[in-house]
Amino acid sequence: MRFIIIAGFAGSLLNFRGPLLQALQARGHEVHAAAPGLGAGSVEAEQLRKMGIIPHDVPMDRTGLTPLADLRLLVALARLMRRLHPDAMMGYTVKPVIWGTLAAWLARVPRRVALITGLGLSFNEGKGAKQRLLTALVSGLYRAALKRAETVVFQNRDDLALFRDRTILSAAAQTRVVDGSGIDLDRFARAPLPDGPLRFVLVARMIASKGVREFAEAARRTRECHPQVQFDLIGGLDSNPDSVTADEIDRWQAEQVLTWHGQVADVRPLMQAAHVVVLPSYYREGVPRSLLEALALGRLIITTDMPGCRETLDGENNGILVPPRDAAALAQAMDKLASASCEELLKMSEASHRLAKQRFDVHRVNRDMIAVIEGETQGA
Repeated sequence: MRFIIIAGFAGSLLNFRGPLLQALQARGHEVHAAAPGLGAGSVEAEQLRKMGIIPHDVPMDRTGLTPLADLRLLVALARLMRRLHPDAMMGYTVKPVIWGTLAAWLARVPRRVALITGLGLSFNEGKGAKQRLLTALVSGLYRAALKRAETVVFQNRDDLALFRDRTILSAAAQTRVVDGSGIDLDRFARAPLPDGPLRFVLVARMIASKGVREFAEAARRTRECHPQVQFDLIGGLDSNPDSVTADEIDRWQAEQVLTWHGQVADVRPLMQAAHVVVLPSYYREGVPRSLLEALALGRLIITTDMPGCRETLDGENNGILVPPRDAAALAQAMDKLASASCEELLKMSEASHRLAKQRFDVHRVNRDMIAVIEGETQGA
């Protein structure tokens, strides 16, 4: 089988889909990958080639809403697939799902899979006219594209329910639900909790909807009662209009609220040095990668009661769920863990790792994904 995967960000092909692509190759399939930033001189393209995956650069602006640019993307993807004649394709994130699925339909690709890895800000509940217009526009585009998909895969049941309720999906649509992207339990092997003062870490792109500002405010409040507690922020600045500014981060560091490490190549050492991984997101996630890594490493979790995020908690056995956009509630959760005994923290650490093994092992998730890509059908 010749298979092509379409992504909105080249790095995600390696970080999030690498094990899936390698598993497909191991089954004898020819694997192609299309994304922006895979042209000549691309580090990601070279890494994909070393894995035996054939990269293709495509003209995609992952955050813009420019009709002409999106039309150019549709044409480029359709031409690429007409040239390659793949047996199956899969797109993930908004533009690859919409334009990739439509392009595959135009190119008569027999098997078309759409992977919904969360809904982002497009489906956040907002009262403004701009937000309502954006939601209506994206809903219409999804509706048009998903009619042409053979199978639509979701990473949590909340997103599936929303698409059903809003008739973005027809009642007859073939769907599957998988447990996120999975996590490599060998690469993110469980590590003992560190000695010393409690340490909280947030790993995310520096955008407001990931709860970065709430994290900083909660850190400030927590340090008033627990001055020994440490807070780390990991992730690069982003071009998204919703991004947190460098000036804000500099101010938090100057006030000794937290330490920002920027974008790092390997998050494991910093996550292993922490006790608690925090993601106060109000962005509609699939199942957040940083929380899957936290589970595998045996780290406690504080996250929001939002689709995708809540999937990573086993009641209060391994962490605390807080309301979105609520720095006060987040600070209370931090205070509770800062006041917990070593025995309580250890039990929660064990519960996190146990949940990772039970639900989120990447090999288990990839078996489900491969079954869909290869054409085995089973409804959600």
